[in-house]
Amino acid sequence: MNGRRIRGAITGAVLAAALAGCGIRSTEVPTDFGPAPSRMPCVLSNSALSPQAGNGVPVQVFLVCASQLVTVDRNVQIRTDKATTDRVRIAQTLLDELATPPSEAEKESGFVTDVRAGTTVEGPGSGDPDGALRFSTPPEDLSAFALAQIVCTLADSAAADDHTVIMGGPADAPLRRYECTQEVRSRPGTVAPPTQSVDS
Repeated sequence: MNGRRIRGAITGAVLAAALAGCGIRSTEVPTDFGPAPSRMPCVLSNSALSPQAGNGVPVQVFLVCASQLVTVDRNVQIRTDKATTDRVRIAQTLLDELATPPSEAEKESGFVTDVRAGTTVEGPGSGDPDGALRFSTPPEDLSAFALAQIVCTLADSAAADDHTVIMGGPADAPLRRYECTQEVRSRPGTVAPPTQSVDS
């Protein structure tokens, strides 16, 4: 009997090591509460990538899952508006993508978005710093989750080392530099992105 137990323990250890080597995390669902769900929450397999992806430019957007911000891979078609800059076109494309309802696979994994459709983005106005983005909906009017999603998605797309983005409302509304921190990603509903005033 002791030999069987030892062999069973060794087999379990080898299996766990094999899973780890393949990049697969073993389930963290407590065995006392029944079997694990059919799809791990907040995890998408390669075969379950969003059907709204299609052919296009690969990007990452932040959706809400289990009250946290989690990146999701998407392929998007960048807008071709001649009257705007590349930065504005990319920002508008990402904003539209955030407002797109999650796919069925994403919904099954627990992903949601709090960003609503209809908000437009413009570039810096007269006297604004380069890279500033002005929204038709003032950032302070957005929900906590929507603001965090937008800030982290745009800051991440800019590949800035400080993980920040300068945003403001339309016209002469004050501009602020918003930062996407680990605390914001972990608790977007209760931790607001840190901000700094920006002269315009």
